[in-house]
Amino acid sequence: MRIPAHSVCTAIRDDIVAGVYERGSRLTEELLARRYGVSRVPVREALRTLEAEGFVVTRRHAGACVAEPTEQEASDLLEMRMLLEPLGAARAAQRRTEAHLKVLRGLVRLGQERARRGNSEDLRSLGGWFHETLAQASGSPALTSTLAQLRHKIAWMYAVEAPANPVESWAEHGGIVDAVARGDSERARTITALHTERATSAHRLRFAGRPAAAERPDRVRTSQHPVNTPSLRH
Repeated sequence: MRIPAHSVCTAIRDDIVAGVYERGSRLTEELLARRYGVSRVPVREALRTLEAEGFVVTRRHAGACVAEPTEQEASDLLEMRMLLEPLGAARAAQRRTEAHLKVLRGLVRLGQERARRGNSEDLRSLGGWFHETLAQASGSPALTSTLAQLRHKIAWMYAVEAPANPVESWAEHGGIVDAVARGDSERARTITALHTERATSAHRLRFAGRPAAAERPDRVRTSQHPVNTPSLRH
């Protein structure tokens, strides 16, 4: 059975974000097809999608390569997120469902519990899940998709330090959910803006001062995302 292109796209994107493929390195269809155990057709479709998302560029005489965003482009992404995350929270206050609230409240309980215990191992994934659910609660597929792409790109370009005070950070998450539950759009927007601004200060650019791809040998590490597996065929 043909492996869907979106599964291949997700695997390649995840590996780019994880640094399996270095910035500027070539991405040949043949290599990717072998690596993920698929034909070249879904790889070709995946590369088109990743180029539209900004993870891949097509260069003359080289073909598809991992993009090399500038520091300004990386900075713009953080600014965009600081504008869109509060908008998503405000929309969520107007459009959220009880199912969204249930998930958000559950995540806040888990996050606050682990923060109090000093168990930071799961906090980053819980935070990502929280913000993804909050975006979905906005009721806007376009906004949800845009925020998801921003999160992927920011994770690719930036290393993020753990919050100095995770208890306070998760208290802010709780405040956002309270405002969303009450339908208070402005309160949800304000708390989310403050929370996003604090989180932004913990981002450190991964490639600042590093040489361009032409000045260093290409390196490809082991992929963590096999695609052609039975679980993805159904």
